[in-house]
Amino acid sequence: MSSISANHLKTQGVSAIAEALADAPEAMVSVRGKDRFVVMNIEHYHYLRECELSAALAESQADMAAGRFVTESVDAHMKRLAKLP
Repeated sequence: MSSISANHLKTQGVSAIAEALADAPEAMVSVRGKDRFVVMNIEHYHYLRECELSAALAESQADMAAGRFVTESVDAHMKRLAKLP
């Protein structure tokens, strides 16, 4: 993964990001020598979001198949939530 220093980003702006993303889908932004942020192109961001949503859907489907769910009214649901720590 490529890296961009905060100082380089400050002087070069978006062109520093474009240069770093030319060879990789994401790049680290380092501040005072420590990695602090990640920048990525929008296509890669959408791909990661889709993966995250697919994983959540698979987890929900597994919970449904295993019977790990509750069927209740809105009022019962609100009362149950109120009792949670």
